[in-house]
Amino acid sequence: MTTYHQSTRGEPRVALVTCSDLADLDPDDRLVLAPLAARGVAVESVVWDDPDVDWSSYDLVVLRSPWDYALRRDEFVSWAATVPRLVNPADVVRWNTDKRYLAELSAAGVPTVPTSWIEPGESWQLPAETGEYVLKPAASAGSQDTGRYDLADPEHRDLAAAHVRRLSEAGRVTMVQPYLRAVDTEGETALLFLAGPDGLAFSHAIRKGPMLSGPDLGTDGLYKAEEITPRTARPEQLAVAEQTLATVPGGTRQLLYARVDLIPGPDGEPVLVELELTEPSLFIGYADGAPDRLATAITTHLARTT
Repeated sequence: MTTYHQSTRGEPRVALVTCSDLADLDPDDRLVLAPLAARGVAVESVVWDDPDVDWSSYDLVVLRSPWDYALRRDEFVSWAATVPRLVNPADVVRWNTDKRYLAELSAAGVPTVPTSWIEPGESWQLPAETGEYVLKPAASAGSQDTGRYDLADPEHRDLAAAHVRRLSEAGRVTMVQPYLRAVDTEGETALLFLAGPDGLAFSHAIRKGPMLSGPDLGTDGLYKAEEITPRTARPEQLAVAEQTLATVPGGTRQLLYARVDLIPGPDGEPVLVELELTEPSLFIGYADGAPDRLATAITTHLARTT
């Protein structure tokens, strides 16, 4: 029988961290509640910036849907550093919430989408060549403040320049990436990994349909709507995912979950779009047994707190 770190109430207490707009959790995350209850774990949905929460009263604090943090990243990172028994841990949160980690992964040999960075106050010369580009902030969630621009279109060129100015004036770093056209047909593949007794292991994969239809015109709500379907991961995708995870500072044993997002590059081989270690949708409703595997991941980390 697994022995958990127990609170004074006699049962392990787990906080699933969310934001005020999703105080009752995202519907996908609620699927783990019954498997955890069956394992004798008491679960509470807790808003990350609620000043009245005693985080030390929980035996494990699991980041799930604090999706309003992007405009307050510094506050969020500072908060994470104060929370005991947080997963994924605060140093991972600090590293992963700034997408400039992609430069580190690329330097380590991971195939990534080519990315350039525009610091606040830095001038940006639009590429002279035509083509489609994606602009987004280095700290973002839910595809907010993200747009697709066809630089052969004069209006799009003006909107792209305005997008960069808007982010710069807000003190945010801008990412510039070529738009990978394969996403229009192949979609994006998200590979989900969950902790188990023997460490982080592949759980399931999903396909996201194309989301960016044009310039950033704002988003109603926390995230743009996604078209999700189950997908079978291919060996070459799993290989890139494993290569990516091997570069995580501190190793993967500390992780409760990881999501590796891939799109085919111009040569058809998968390239990394994002490595999600902070608050990824886990899409456990799209794979048989995934809610139970997430519950196992949580109880595995509870056992490590003893």
